[in-house]
Amino acid sequence: MARLHLPGPLSAGLLDLPRDIVRHVQALRLRVGDDLTLFDGRGGEWQGRLVSPPPAARVELLRHVAVERELPWAVTLAVGMPANERMDWLVEKATELGAAQVQPLMTVRSVLRLDGERAARRAAHWQAVAQAACEQCGRNRLPQIAIPTRLDTWLASLPPATLSGSGAAGRCMLAAPGEGQALPFAAWAAGLASSQNLLALSGPEGGLSADEIALAQRAGFVAVSFGPRVLRAETAPLALLAALAAQVPPH
Repeated sequence: MARLHLPGPLSAGLLDLPRDIVRHVQALRLRVGDDLTLFDGRGGEWQGRLVSPPPAARVELLRHVAVERELPWAVTLAVGMPANERMDWLVEKATELGAAQVQPLMTVRSVLRLDGERAARRAAHWQAVAQAACEQCGRNRLPQIAIPTRLDTWLASLPPATLSGSGAAGRCMLAAPGEGQALPFAAWAAGLASSQNLLALSGPEGGLSADEIALAQRAGFVAVSFGPRVLRAETAPLALLAALAAQVPPH
C-alpha cells in the first residue's frame, strides 16, 4: 500500500492533495478506489482512499491508527559529514534504522564545508531525503535534520543536563576507531534505560583529530568501540543504530 507524508495536522474527512503530492500519486499510478496510508510526522497514521483522480486528486481519510515504529531511545547522530552523495545515503539509512535527529558537523578533517544559505539548502534537501525514507520504511515520526555546524559550536550548545550521562538526561558516546582504551559497545549499552536520550558522535573521512576527541571527552562523551576494524564515516553511525535495534526485545 502506498504511504504518503502530508504536513498536518490531519483529521478524518475529505482532503485535497497538494500539487507535489499529486505528482507522487501520478508516479505511483494510483487509481480512484485505491487504499493508501498517510501520516503527518507527528505520530500514528491514517488509512485513506483516493476518491478523485489527478490533477485535482482528493483522498478520504477514514481512520487513525496509533501505531509507532520507533526505537525506545531518542538517538541523535552527530556526524562529520562524508563527502559527495554519501551523506544522502547516511541520512536515508539512519532514518530507516530509527534515528530521531541527525546533526551534520564540520570538523578539522571535513571535506564538505557549508555555511549560510548553502547549509540551509543542504539541510532542507536532507530533510526531504528523510521524509522519503519514512514513507518507504513505515516510520510515522520524521527525524529532524539540523543545519550543519562546527563541532566545537555544537558541543558548546549542548545543555549540561544532556552531558551529565546520568538518569533520563541522556548518554553521550564517541565512536572510536579500533579498540584501544575505548569501552566495548556491549558494556556501554548494558545500562541503557528506555526513553533515554542518546547522543552519538562520529567523525568524517580520516576521523576526528586528537584535539577534537579530547574536546568531546571533556564535554562528557565516552569513547565506545564496535570492534577492531576501522569503519567508514557513513558506516559507524549506522552500526550504532543497528546494534541498538538489536537490543530491543521482540513485541
